[in-house]
Amino acid sequence: MRENQMKVLKIEVGEPPVEKVIANELSALQAEVGGLIECVYLENGCIAVVNEEGKINGMQPNRILGDDIIFGPFFICGDTGDDFCSLTDEQIRKYTDQFAEVLGFTGEELKTEPKCGIIFFDY
Repeated sequence: MRENQMKVLKIEVGEPPVEKVIANELSALQAEVGGLIECVYLENGCIAVVNEEGKINGMQPNRILGDDIIFGPFFICGDTGDDFCSLTDEQIRKYTDQFAEVLGFTGEELKTEPKCGIIFFDY
């Protein structure tokens, strides 16, 4: 694997997770999720890289992560603290098992609607 590449676990809507090698550069990361990226920090030095606007740009629900639903394709990679990096074989097995089940969403789930909050400040 070349220096600017990394091994990730790609999770497409309606598909099982797939191990993949991608370029570790912004344009390639954005291409994998179909738009702007957002990082969701997981345990053991891993990150789920998701589409920042997945819920509002018409993407389909994909997987449940914690108490939320990820919309659109996403991938999981490692985190060095300063940059993204390849997953270990153990991390790939863990997240392949975690995201193996392809879920059917009805659209009635509470977390399928974008959240918006308004905060008022008293000056």
